[in-house]
Amino acid sequence: VQLQASGGGLVEAGGSLRLSCAASGRTFSTYFMAWFRQAPGKEREFVAAIRWSDSMTNYTDSVKGRFIISRDYAKNRVDLQMNSLKPEDTAVYYCAANRGGTYYYRNEYPYWGQGTLVTVSS
Repeated sequence: VQLQASGGGLVEAGGSLRLSCAASGRTFSTYFMAWFRQAPGKEREFVAAIRWSDSMTNYTDSVKGRFIISRDYAKNRVDLQMNSLKPEDTAVYYCAANRGGTYYYRNEYPYWGQGTLVTVSS
């Protein structure tokens, strides 16, 4: 599975951005697709995940009510709509995919896209 992330940029606090992750290759066996993020000097952390088969979603507490993860099955794409952005959302965002297991732990995701930088100014 190959993943290509796009959509990052610079936005003011309170603004919105939409990230996209296009998947190619053997996507039929995808179980979860997720977004993680890594801020400078911090560990990469889970943000949101969606189960490919039924669109069940999960979010980390800090983004609940602000971020929405969705999937376009026909286009093999996962989007992350980010609203009410805060400076603490500034990070490099990575999309990831797995073929089983849980959604939360980054070591359960063998497939990663390149990161896309999101910068939220105060």
